[in-house]
Amino acid sequence: MSQYQLMPYKRIAELMGHWFIICPSETTILKANEQVYLQLETVEHEIAESIVQSAVAHFDETGLRVEGKLWWCHIASTGQLTHYTVHHKRGVDAMEVANILPRFEGIAVHDSWNPYFQYDGCHHALCNAHLLRELTFLYEQEKQVWAKSMSDLLLEIYQSVKKSREQEQSLDLPTILGFVARYDHILQGRFSEEARTQPLQPREKKRGKVKQSKSKNLLDRMQECRRNVLSFLCDPDIPFDNNQAERDVRMIKVQQKISGTFRSEDGANIFCRIRGYVSTAKKSSLSVIEAIYGALQGQPYRFAK
Repeated sequence: MSQYQLMPYKRIAELMGHWFIICPSETTILKANEQVYLQLETVEHEIAESIVQSAVAHFDETGLRVEGKLWWCHIASTGQLTHYTVHHKRGVDAMEVANILPRFEGIAVHDSWNPYFQYDGCHHALCNAHLLRELTFLYEQEKQVWAKSMSDLLLEIYQSVKKSREQEQSLDLPTILGFVARYDHILQGRFSEEARTQPLQPREKKRGKVKQSKSKNLLDRMQECRRNVLSFLCDPDIPFDNNQAERDVRMIKVQQKISGTFRSEDGANIFCRIRGYVSTAKKSSLSVIEAIYGALQGQPYRFAK
C-alpha cells in the first residue's frame, strides 16, 4: 500500500485498523519500509550494474519535493530494470552519484538536455517524441510551416522503420539516404529563410550571447544532433522515443500528487530504492506483494544478469 499503491502512512494505518481492529502506528509502517530498504541495498546495486551492461538504456529526470525544497529524481531504466537516484542537484553531480551513465557504453536514449552529452563513452540517441512536441508547438502556435514538414517526415520515417522491423527486415540504403536527404533539405530551407529574415545590424549592442528564437534553437539542435535524432533509422536496437523512461518517471509524479512532499532525504531514498525494486519486479511479471514479502524476510528477488 505504501510503495506500490502510494498511500500515505496515516491512511494505511486507518485502513489496517478497519481490517484488523488493531491499528498500527505510522512509525510501525515506517520501520517496515526501512527494513525493506536495508534488505534491498545489494539488489539496487545489482540493478544498476545490469543497466550499465545493457545494450540500450533510457535516462530522464524529474523534480520532487524533499523537506519543502526542489530536489531531483534521476531515472535509468530498460525494459526489464528500473533504477532511481535522489539528489539535490539536477545535472552532472547527480549523474556521478548514480554512477550509471558515467560507466555506460551502450546506447543512451534521452532528451537533448546538455548534461547528458558530457559523457562520450556511449552513443546518444535523442527522444523524437520530445522533438515532435516542440515541432507541433512551432507549427500550431507560431505557424512555422517547416515544423509541420519535419514532423510529418519523422512520423513517416517511424512508420517505415516500424513496418520493416515487424517484417524482421532493415530499410535498404537508398531508402535511408532518401530520408536523410529530405531531413537535410527541410533544415537547409529553413536556415536560408532564417538568414533572409535576420536584420543586417542589431539595434543595440549587448554583452553575452544573442538570444535566439525557439525556432532557431530547435533548428540548431536538429542540425548539430542530426546523427542522434536519426539513429533509430539505421539501428534496430534504438527506439524512436524515450517512452520507457517517461513511464518510469510517471510513478514518481503520481507519488508526489497523492502523498505530497518527502519529509526527509532518507524518506525519499527509501521510496526510490523500493520503488525501483517493485518496478523491476513488475517488468519481470513477478508478484509485487511476494517481492515485498520476500524482501521483508531477507530473501528479495534478484535481477542480476
